[in-house]
Amino acid sequence: MFKYLIIAFFLWSGVAYAQTSQSSMFASSPAHTGVYTSNNYTSIDDVKWKFKTGGKVFSSPVVCNGMVYVGSEDHNLYAIDKISGKLLWKFHTGGAVHSSAAVYKNVVYFGSYDGFYYAVNATTGKLKWKFKTGGEKKVGAKGLWTMKPADRYMDDLFDFFLSSPVIGADSYDPIVYFGSSDGNLYALHALTGKKNWAFKTNGLIHNSPALYNGSIYFGSWDTFLYSIDAKTGHLKWKFETGKEPVQHILEGIEGSPSCSGGIIYFGSRDGFFYALDAFNGSMKWKYAANSSWVINTAAVKDNVVYLGTSDTFLFLGLDAKTGQEKIHYKTNGYVYSSPALAGNAAFFGDFTGSLYAVDINSGKLISKFETPGKKANAKAILDSAGNIDFNLLAKGKDIANYDTNVYGMDQLYKLGSIVSSPSISNGVIYFGSADQYVYAINLK
Repeated sequence: MFKYLIIAFFLWSGVAYAQTSQSSMFASSPAHTGVYTSNNYTSIDDVKWKFKTGGKVFSSPVVCNGMVYVGSEDHNLYAIDKISGKLLWKFHTGGAVHSSAAVYKNVVYFGSYDGFYYAVNATTGKLKWKFKTGGEKKVGAKGLWTMKPADRYMDDLFDFFLSSPVIGADSYDPIVYFGSSDGNLYALHALTGKKNWAFKTNGLIHNSPALYNGSIYFGSWDTFLYSIDAKTGHLKWKFETGKEPVQHILEGIEGSPSCSGGIIYFGSRDGFFYALDAFNGSMKWKYAANSSWVINTAAVKDNVVYLGTSDTFLFLGLDAKTGQEKIHYKTNGYVYSSPALAGNAAFFGDFTGSLYAVDINSGKLISKFETPGKKANAKAILDSAGNIDFNLLAKGKDIANYDTNVYGMDQLYKLGSIVSSPSISNGVIYFGSADQYVYAINLK
């Protein structure tokens, strides 16, 4: 694992799930399976439109009701017309909106760094209710990863996401579930915002819960993956991943779990990707990712699990039953964007500003889109092979210094890094970028 923030972050897991959305993340699947459509797209085509926000976009777009809902670091949730790319409304909060939205019965649910989770009218953007958590923050520590100065508190520069809601769509008692930096997994009545229950962990919860067969599955920065009863909030089981020996909070579970065929799939900052029995939490297998973080949310299709890695820049397909590697494609940067599957293609972004379409049968590149920032700045920022090299980014400055890492990240952002996970609807793929834009690109 890289030290000094050379390691890569993830995803997703700011992703959104709602059972009634036309095209929320992972095809409206609260189990996070990542399959959007059986339509087979052979290439990434031209830009349909792009929409400029006022901040970096780490939130993942949700397409529903003819609108694209997406949050920005400028404190706003935007509703954009999916056809024209024109602004329909925006809702302002007191903090960056790194949570992705979920849509249920014409209500949009999302969280903000101001410590509130919101429910707003999906058509008008008017507030219906808001719920205050114990507060939201990034993971961090003094002297993070032994960086200097040792007595300075440092935010983890690779902690991009807040937990995104999942909706249990019971017509009589719909529940919205989400995690918080206060360590709680909350269950609120979706129509009123009244708290049904909260389950306390010993770490921040920045990933999105998965709802599967009456259980809620989620990970915490306390290094445990939890299974709790969706109705009562009572613990069913928990599974401990690896701990970093000094600063334990930095080896937690950042990516969201995916659930399929009675198995829970998830990655961790401990450098492993896990498959657990959904009923009792026993481990089926684990995949060693060469000390690389696995912090996006895997997609599952036809007994293959698809995921990305951070430091090793990989997109992988693993046998869902054994964990054996089936496909292996190397990108040019950290893969935090979770894959969206459509036909024989997986679509995902990387930190160099590229959106990839990879054939899930052969593991070969189908096509690629590059942001304007990538085209303009790649030669000045990336190495001769087009890859991220943090030592090169430091430009001779001390890489053990926190401020050097802040500088390096700012350089990478000039590429239009794609941390957001894509959504696909009617032959168009939607995603956000650190260049402050939301993109809609035609597929063919």
